[in-house]
Amino acid sequence: MRSPRDKVIITCAVTGNLTTPEQTPHLPITPAQIADACLGAADAGAAIVHIHVRDPLTGRPSMLLDHYVDVVERIRARNPELILNITTGPGGRFVPSKDDPKVAAEGTTLMVPEKRVEHIAALRPDICTLDLNTMNSGREVVINTPANVRRMAKVIVDAGVRPEIELFDSGDIALMRDLNADGTLQGPILCSFVMGVRYGFQPGPETVLYARDLLPSDAEFTAIGIGKAAFTTVAQSYLAGGHVRVGLEDSAYLARGQLATSNAEMVAKARRIVEDLGGAIATIADARQIVGLPAPATKVAV
Repeated sequence: MRSPRDKVIITCAVTGNLTTPEQTPHLPITPAQIADACLGAADAGAAIVHIHVRDPLTGRPSMLLDHYVDVVERIRARNPELILNITTGPGGRFVPSKDDPKVAAEGTTLMVPEKRVEHIAALRPDICTLDLNTMNSGREVVINTPANVRRMAKVIVDAGVRPEIELFDSGDIALMRDLNADGTLQGPILCSFVMGVRYGFQPGPETVLYARDLLPSDAEFTAIGIGKAAFTTVAQSYLAGGHVRVGLEDSAYLARGQLATSNAEMVAKARRIVEDLGGAIATIADARQIVGLPAPATKVAV
């Protein structure tokens, strides 16, 4: 059994790659908007910000290094201590052609593992995500084979970046344990349970406790609720001994029928939930100690 933590890290995922501008007019799209959203989330209490980038003209997800550099430089110029967690999720989606399923159809993003993490090697953020899921995702398939995950992990580790392992179902935890056992992953695990994505972990207190109890005893975890589960999962994760995450990547709504007007507004609500339950929010310095991160770099390496 784990008790609630003395200090709880709030992560804010400010834009993601699935939320669309049609769903909410408050979604940050340009590098300036994404950076401002990260800084506003930090002011509201987030110690970690999770970053995707988008094409400023279309609003569609992007993997362009220049966009990442722009966002990171803008954040670092104003808040060099803030913990940056950059995605490596894009590049694993496969859409089979109707008449020949081994041929990729429009919407496929599948690429070589090293290409998916080249921005991590260039930017060397504090943290980056590493997805272990091979699963149905809506009408498509996400593919992260053990061999490809190991190739991505090598680039991440060689860059001196702390991987946050994203877990979408219990089989992902089994793979994570194998990666830990063979030395692909080092030290205490930092991970998150992503709940509410069709067809992975479904949100609920039973899921949080089940997934938590499959982890190594020294792992740091966050339970993430997608959509309407975003804020109930904040409470469930805290009570189960985990950290919390919110943001427009995970949900466009602050409450039923009420769009969130900013990521900062979502962080403020998550903070109230944790504090009302008796918890304390980790500062950036606290979070660096909890996660095991060194002092922040002063400039972006490209």
